[in-house]
Amino acid sequence: MNLFPKFSQGLAYADFLARYANDAQKARWKQVQDAIALTSAQRDLLRTFKRKMNVACLAGAWCGDCSGQCPIFVHFAAAAPAVDLRFLDRDDHADAQLELKINGGDRVPVLVFFSEDGQEVARYGERTLSKYRQLVSDMGGAGCPTGIVVPGDSLLVQVTQDWLNEFERVQWILRLSPRLRKLHND
Repeated sequence: MNLFPKFSQGLAYADFLARYANDAQKARWKQVQDAIALTSAQRDLLRTFKRKMNVACLAGAWCGDCSGQCPIFVHFAAAAPAVDLRFLDRDDHADAQLELKINGGDRVPVLVFFSEDGQEVARYGERTLSKYRQLVSDMGGAGCPTGIVVPGDSLLVQVTQDWLNEFERVQWILRLSPRLRKLHND
């Protein structure tokens, strides 16, 4: 399934929440949005993005994973004019959800990254590695400490960096694309 037409059907963040979220859900999303603080290095990196990135986010306003992560993407888009971010409701776009299943299940949020001309570049979701590490630790504890998670880093800080790593990876794919370099003479 070509998912790029879905991107044009997506809504801006505020419009998505206005349409799909109740007051309690809006408050939860705002609480996370207000807690996110990009570092100056993260903002500087996002400002270096030159290639337009169309990003479709399949989400649900009711979803805890979405309220805990989607505001991160909004901060990225605000810092990087090259990022055009749109939100799709999982239930209203059931055909997209069918295409974007993870491990056979309906999961959100899932991001699909597109080039400026609608070529799919990457898909990523629904939780980051840092979140999975935390969930595994909470469920039964690690058999032994891995040393991977830096003590003192809040989970939100770690998840923000995980997502930024994926946005950066996609940007470099776009930036180094022979097709797009020829188009932009760079």
